[in-house]
Amino acid sequence: MIGRRSFLRVLGSAGLSHMAAPAVLSARPLSSAMRPGTGQGASLLVPMDDRQSNHLKAYGVTYRSLGRGGTAEWLLNYRDGSFLLPDGSAVRRDAALSGVACEPLSPGGLVDIRGVIQANNMDAVPLEKAPKVAVYVPPSAAPWDDAVTMALQYAGIEYAKVWDPEVVAGRLQDYEWLHLHHEDFTGQFSKFYLMYSGSAWLAEMVRQNARTARDLGFGTVAALKKGVAEGIRRFVEQGGFLFAMCTATETLEIALAARDVDVAAQYSDGTPMDARASELLEWSRTFAFENVVLERSPSTASFSNIDGHQVNSPARRQVLGAFRLFNFSAKIDPVPTMLVQCHRQVIPDFYGLTTSFSRSTLKPGVTILADENGAPWVKYIHGDYGDGTWTFLGGHDPEDPQHQIGDPPTDLSLYPNSPGYRLILNNVLFPAAQKRELKT
Repeated sequence: MIGRRSFLRVLGSAGLSHMAAPAVLSARPLSSAMRPGTGQGASLLVPMDDRQSNHLKAYGVTYRSLGRGGTAEWLLNYRDGSFLLPDGSAVRRDAALSGVACEPLSPGGLVDIRGVIQANNMDAVPLEKAPKVAVYVPPSAAPWDDAVTMALQYAGIEYAKVWDPEVVAGRLQDYEWLHLHHEDFTGQFSKFYLMYSGSAWLAEMVRQNARTARDLGFGTVAALKKGVAEGIRRFVEQGGFLFAMCTATETLEIALAARDVDVAAQYSDGTPMDARASELLEWSRTFAFENVVLERSPSTASFSNIDGHQVNSPARRQVLGAFRLFNFSAKIDPVPTMLVQCHRQVIPDFYGLTTSFSRSTLKPGVTILADENGAPWVKYIHGDYGDGTWTFLGGHDPEDPQHQIGDPPTDLSLYPNSPGYRLILNNVLFPAAQKRELKT
């Protein structure tokens, strides 16, 4: 894999060369009476505006089309980020079974679309290959769900599960995209001991992590998690795509910054943090944050000042607002444009153990993808690291703002057009546009 900068150079040289002059749009909705192979054009448009009946499964249809060896295009900012797929019986059948709206295009209709794209803040990005997807998840079932895993399952996108043994063994190199969610990479078990002491699931979590640390040759769980964090950092540095939500965004950064493996977890057993802890943090090794102040109270279930909402501290923001997606230049900066493709520009906020990211802790050069107007925090950020990229989205579940441990999972069949879940699936699909070096 090559990095985002090389990706942009390729797009810059080829992205507009196929554009033609406008013509009259002759696309029409796909009729159930049309038989595969009869009256079809060369392309199918998968609209992603309000005419789409199932936005989330549209990503799955596109992903599977790529998986069958087809090519596609992501029409950035055209009808809220629509997809252009090669017409054929397999794609039509998949779309029909998934309840995804498609529109067959005549050659003239396609020429018209390309003219519209050329004349506006839009672009047509080729999608070449379905990325290999991995989700970092412990083998035992936790008493909470994972929004990304649910989105992948609902959309029908295949993924593998990895955990500490796979990361330590270097198996992340087998994948191109990695997701982290409700994990604590500091070895503090999210400070669940403050509220859930005595819970069977917490006791098992501690036993399982301690056993894994011992089996892999680490002295403590904190040392294991720092080793795993370093493995994830190398994955990104070598060209991988990282997407993280909720606690993982904050705790991964703290683990990477800690020079001493136990600095971030000194108070995980209730012991006050050493006053020199801040001196033992090196933020040059992190992706997104710097100048972070760690939470020193053993009785406060937060990690640092990274979370703008301070969900588990007395300073918690009690009222959720809404965040707005930024508008980027599709032709100049297609990567953040891909990440914010949505049919809604303003989206209701949702809590997580890490809900948002304080502006004061962001490194220079971090791309802000979404924020709350006038707030001292942002919601959605992105950046480069080495040859790879990382993207962080605060919060736990876009369709359950107050989600609590033990609550039932969100039924995505009730939210097939969720704008928040679309942001997740943007991240899954955008590596398909990444150009890769030819093997010699």
